[in-house]
Amino acid sequence: MTNFLENIISGPRIILVTGHFGSGKTEFSVSLAFALAALRDEGVPGLSSLALCDLDLENPYFRSRELTEEMELSGIRVYSDPYHGRNGSELQTLDPAILAPVQNPDCRVILDTGGNNIGAMILNQFRKHFANDYRMLYVVNRNRPGNDTAQKVLDEIKSIEETTGLAMSGLISNSHFIRETTAGDVLDGLAFAEEVGKKCGLPVLCACCSRDIQSELPASVEVFPIGMYMRQSYLDRKV
Repeated sequence: MTNFLENIISGPRIILVTGHFGSGKTEFSVSLAFALAALRDEGVPGLSSLALCDLDLENPYFRSRELTEEMELSGIRVYSDPYHGRNGSELQTLDPAILAPVQNPDCRVILDTGGNNIGAMILNQFRKHFANDYRMLYVVNRNRPGNDTAQKVLDEIKSIEETTGLAMSGLISNSHFIRETTAGDVLDGLAFAEEVGKKCGLPVLCACCSRDIQSELPASVEVFPIGMYMRQSYLDRKV
C-alpha cells in the first residue's frame, strides 16, 4: 500500500474532491474509489462500506455516475440524481439518499463536486453533516486555463473555501496531456503543485499518472496510479 492510500485510510472518512473544471476530479475520484475497493478485497480494515456521490451539477465534463454499474460490481455504492442518469438526464437535483453514506459513520464516502467555487457550492447543503470528519482535496492540473499560474490556483482555492465555509486539506497533482503525457510532464506538474502548496501552506499528497509511466518516475515521488475510466467514452469509441 502506498503512503498516499495509507494517508487516505487513516484520515477522515468523508473525502471532498474539488478543483477547476476539467482538472480530472472525476477521474481521480473514480480511481480512488476503485483503489479503496481493491484494498478492502485484500482485507484492509475500515473499508467495508464504500460510496461515491456524483455532485457534479455545474460545469460537468465527465460524470462518475456513468460508471455506476462497474463501481457497484466492485462494491461501491453510487449516488447521483433521483433517476441515476437514466435516459441521459442531466437534472440539477440530487437523490436525497446521498445523506445515507454521509451520515453513516462506517461508510467511507467520496464526494465528486463540480468545477470551481460554483460547482463546490453544492457542498453547503451537506456541510453540517461533515463535522470534523472530512478532508477537502483540490486537484491541480496546470494544463487547464484556470490553473496555468500559481496565482490562479490560489485564487480558486480561496474562492472555494469562502463559498463553502470549508477548509482545504491538501493538493492532488494531476497535470497531464491524456495519453501523450510523459514522466517529465508529471514531474513538471508536481513541481508546480508544490510551488502552490508552499504559498498556501497545503501539502501535495500525490502525483497522479497512468501505470505505464509510473515506473519512469523517481522512487521518491508519491504516485497515485490513475485510470482512464471516463476517457473510454469517446477516446476509444469506434465510429
